[in-house]
Amino acid sequence: MYDRRFTPARITSLAENEIFVFGSNLAGAHGGGAAWVAHAHFGAVWGKGVGLYGRSYAIPTMQGGVETIRPYVDEFILFAKTHPQLTFLVTRIGCGIAGFRDWEIAPLFKAALDVENVILPEEFVENM
Repeated sequence: MYDRRFTPARITSLAENEIFVFGSNLAGAHGGGAAWVAHAHFGAVWGKGVGLYGRSYAIPTMQGGVETIRPYVDEFILFAKTHPQLTFLVTRIGCGIAGFRDWEIAPLFKAALDVENVILPEEFVENM
């Protein structure tokens, strides 16, 4: 494993190649939490709840239990691997408005541990 860097607790700006990864809802109603930040500052598109828009990447977390989030996280990790020129700053998706705990969401990102362009929250790495 490389020297791990962690996502800052608050992201207010991005470097040129950085992408803000946030928890969304499938409807793309980015009204609160990190989704609001993504929409207000990093190009998330209202009505688009999955994928890359502007300088943000939406992972749905509001549609059910943890297992409903897994396919979207897997899709994100594959996307990150195929876009090594970008650095993805993953927020604590699902651990705000969606109501999940770090220990529930963190294991979904285990496959991203060795993906150098995916920066995870320290809380996720501690809970894998």
